[in-house]
Amino acid sequence: MCPRAQSAPGAGEASNKGPARHWRLAFPSARPVSSEGPSPASRLPGCRTTRKAQIGGSFAARRLGPGCGLPHGSHGGKDSCYNMMQCVVAGHQIVALANLRPAENQVGSDELDSYMYQTVGHHAIDLYAEAMALPLYRHTIRGRSVDTGRVYTKCEGDEVEDLYELLKLVKEKEEVEGISVGAILSDYQRVRVENVCKRLNLQPLAYLWQRNQEDLLREMISSNIQAIIIKVAALGLDPDKHLGKTLDQMEPYLLELSKKYGVHVCGEGGEYETFTLDCPLFKKKIIVDSSEVVIHSADAFAPVAYLRFLELHLEDKVPPVSDNCRTSNYIHPS
Repeated sequence: MCPRAQSAPGAGEASNKGPARHWRLAFPSARPVSSEGPSPASRLPGCRTTRKAQIGGSFAARRLGPGCGLPHGSHGGKDSCYNMMQCVVAGHQIVALANLRPAENQVGSDELDSYMYQTVGHHAIDLYAEAMALPLYRHTIRGRSVDTGRVYTKCEGDEVEDLYELLKLVKEKEEVEGISVGAILSDYQRVRVENVCKRLNLQPLAYLWQRNQEDLLREMISSNIQAIIIKVAALGLDPDKHLGKTLDQMEPYLLELSKKYGVHVCGEGGEYETFTLDCPLFKKKIIVDSSEVVIHSADAFAPVAYLRFLELHLEDKVPPVSDNCRTSNYIHPS
């Protein structure tokens, strides 16, 4: 029997007490940095600049997988991508990607009503894995948000159990020791990822947890993450103007919206979602040939809409020039 359902916290809700602090301490962390700032880290694929990193903490996985970020899992979002970059910097190896997808015959499957998972852009995940030259494990989301309390326990029929089955499969096939988690702020998702990882004896690695979002967005852009907006759902975000725009193009406007309306700059309140077309971890880049705008909710003030990819392909990448290789490869203290 599942615990009695309660209303779930918002996507961007977090607590500065207890569990959030505990989750942060559970991750392998950098040693405290000096007053000169964080220590630059080791080389990332696609960047010729070599730097050293000082890694601390009690856990060091030789193999890390899958690149599963919650709510931004390996659906191709900026957060999961940047966290994987931080994992590589910290000396871990990404060995597989994992993705939870809606049922193929489900009506409106592009955008599921889920507290846990982003499904917009899931049709392009095969190319994402091919771009990284990594195996991809997928599992259909069969559950729904049943146990929405602040403490999660194993609950039959809950969508969290789909995550458990997916990561159980990946662990069996790839012998992984940890998972890369792109979570930044949501305690709701943190609690559920912890529960699944504890049951599977996996270590969650979340280098972005509770980082300043303005700093994070700036770092993602300077790290050569080429991600585009594929969903908007907030006051001030216009489907016709902003869908398909890059993070670099959107940064000034997102900062403006943050000051005006309190919008989370990294979209942690569900204001927008992204899809990564290229980053230093990619061996090839993704090109969008055609797409269409789908209106999910035609609200007069904050319409919800997303991009549906119609045609995409991969292209070889031009080797980077060292002067232009800007990678914000920092290890940040917990």
